[in-house]
Amino acid sequence: MQAGSPQQGARMELASDIADFTRRDLCLLGKTKPVLLTGTTGPAVIVVHEIYGFTPTLARFCRWVRDAGFRVYAPILFGEPDAGNAETPSVTRILSLCISREFTILRANKSSPVTDWLRALARLAHDECDGPGVGAIGMCVTGGFALSMALDPVVLASVLAQPGLPALSPAALDIAPADLARVQERTRHGLEVRGYRFEGDTLCQASRFATLRTAFGAAFAGTELPDSAGNPAGMKARGKPPHSVFTGDLIDGPGQPTRAAVDEVIAFLRQALQRTDSAA
Repeated sequence: MQAGSPQQGARMELASDIADFTRRDLCLLGKTKPVLLTGTTGPAVIVVHEIYGFTPTLARFCRWVRDAGFRVYAPILFGEPDAGNAETPSVTRILSLCISREFTILRANKSSPVTDWLRALARLAHDECDGPGVGAIGMCVTGGFALSMALDPVVLASVLAQPGLPALSPAALDIAPADLARVQERTRHGLEVRGYRFEGDTLCQASRFATLRTAFGAAFAGTELPDSAGNPAGMKARGKPPHSVFTGDLIDGPGQPTRAAVDEVIAFLRQALQRTDSAA
């Protein structure tokens, strides 16, 4: 990937209008959560937001996936069900997640209970859409959720974008050993997993990708982008290394590694969701 000017596309203001999304409040497993949908045809792809909630840059990413021929389901696990959520850290948000029974933030080798609901969403999306299965994309605190979602055979493609949990164990994964073994078995029957991070990211460190490579071997394709590919207006503007590959630290411009990574994910989804066989 050859990068163009680092300023190209760096400071583009994105609108918070999401008139092209439809909100549905879905009750699954006895719990109701808002889901924003865009697209009317094609296989389903579930995009799970970062710690900021649903933001303008996440809406942009969802549109790219939609325009590639997929129907996007974006569940709202926290934050407001619109694109008005700011991409800034919130101590209140972090504390609320730490005490939530749905999220496992600190403990290693444990699956977050909310992934049960996400798998139910995947089954519903599969029933509603064309295609042999569903794609799952998690980001930051939800990055590892895309792995737990692959416990369900309807999920045929998992993308882990800068998976940040467990927060205090940089080499560990946020999935229970028994669940991990089941996903490993699925990779022996064709399931593939992709991961993305910036090389200098302190929230998703290289040791976590090393664990994923050990766990999945050739079934895991991990892309590690140089920090120079990060948006100067993103985390760098706060004096921190870039983190969000597909949202706040992405540069939307020709030749930019982060934008090329989006195209790579879309190609991966097309390959996986156009297969006629399932990775059971």
